[in-house]
Amino acid sequence: MKTELSYVMVTPYSILKSRTGGVIARLLSRLDIELAGAQMIIPDEAFVNEYSQLLRKQNVKDNITMLADYVEQNFISGGRAHRVLILLFRGHDACRKLTDICGALHAENRGIESLTGETIRDTYADLIVDSNDPGKVTYFEPAVLTPRNQKEADKDLELISRFLKGKENIVVNMEYPETSNIERTLVIIKPDNWNFASSRPGTILDMFSRTGMRIVGIKIHEFTQEEALEFYGPVEATLIEKLAPVFGGKAVEILEKEFDLSLSEETKNLITNSLGMEYAEMQFQKLIEFMSGLVPGSGDSDKHVKTMILVYEGDNAVQRIREVLGPTDPLKAPGGTVRREFGSNVMVNTAHASDSTESFYREADIVKIHENTIRKIIEEYFE
Repeated sequence: MKTELSYVMVTPYSILKSRTGGVIARLLSRLDIELAGAQMIIPDEAFVNEYSQLLRKQNVKDNITMLADYVEQNFISGGRAHRVLILLFRGHDACRKLTDICGALHAENRGIESLTGETIRDTYADLIVDSNDPGKVTYFEPAVLTPRNQKEADKDLELISRFLKGKENIVVNMEYPETSNIERTLVIIKPDNWNFASSRPGTILDMFSRTGMRIVGIKIHEFTQEEALEFYGPVEATLIEKLAPVFGGKAVEILEKEFDLSLSEETKNLITNSLGMEYAEMQFQKLIEFMSGLVPGSGDSDKHVKTMILVYEGDNAVQRIREVLGPTDPLKAPGGTVRREFGSNVMVNTAHASDSTESFYREADIVKIHENTIRKIIEEYFE
C-alpha cells in the first residue's frame, strides 16, 4: 500500500494569535504518522485563487463554500498577504487521520457544553450564526485546513509544489516603524523531543510565543555529521575546558572513597588533565552523535535524527528568546524556562537559540535555512 502524503495548513489568524504551538502539539501527540516537512509561506493572489477554486470544486454543501470564501478573504486582506504555515505529513491513511484530529466544521452555532476539546477545531475554530437567522454565519474561523481524501490532497499538493518553486524559506511581509532593534534569531527543537509521539515540540513553541516574536521561517532538518561538527565546533574547546575539571573532580571523589585515601594536588591535576579531559572530549563526540546520529569518524549510518529549525523575528529577538530558553544547564535554569521544563543535562538540553546576531548568520548558513525540503518531498511522492 502506497504511503499517503497530506498536509495541514495553519491559518493566518491562528498564527497571529500564537496558536501554532498548540496546533502542532495536538497533531504530534495524537498521530502515528510522520511530520515530514514544515514551511511558512506568504501566498500570492494566484495561489489564493487556485486554492479556493480547488475547494469549490469539491462541491460539498455550505462548509466548502465557507472555506473557499475564508481563503479568499483572509489569506490576503487589506492589500497585505499573511503568513500561512504548511505542515506536511506522511504515513498510512494520513488524510483520514489528519481529518479526524483537525475536526469537522459544523453549520450551526454550537453551545459551549457540546464542545469536547478533542479536535483542533473544537479548541481553536469559531463558527457563529445569527440567532435570528440560523442560516446566516456572522463569524467563521476554521483554525486549520486539511484535505478529506487523497484525491483532494494530491491536487492541493501539486499546487503547493508549483507555488514553492523558487520561493525563499524565510518570509517577509512586515514593515516595522522602527527597525534599529529588529533582529532574527535561530531556534532548534533538538532530537530528544522527537523520540516518540509527544506534545513537547508544540509546547516549546508555545513557550517561545510569550516573547511576541514572529516565526518567519521553519523547516524540518536532519543534521549531517559535518553540519553538526561545524555548528558546535566553536564551543568544543570551551566545553571541554569547563567539563574536564567537573569529570576529573568526580573521578577523584570516587577514587578517594573507594580506596579510602586522600590524593595529592599533583595527582588530582593529573587525573583532571588525563581522564577528565578524555571524558570531556567523549562528551563532545556524544553531542555530535546526539545531533546527527553519527559518532565523529564512524562513517555512514542509516540512523535519521530529526530537528525542527525556526527563525524568529522581532524587537531584541536574540535576548528575548534566550530568556525563555534558559541557561545551558537545565538544573540551573529558572522555573518556567524551556530548558528547566524539558532539558535533561548540559548536553541534552532540549533546544538551542542563537546567542548573538553574528551567531544567527553563521548558524543559519550551516543549516541552509533559506532552503526547504517540502517541494522535494512532494515531487518524490508523485514520482
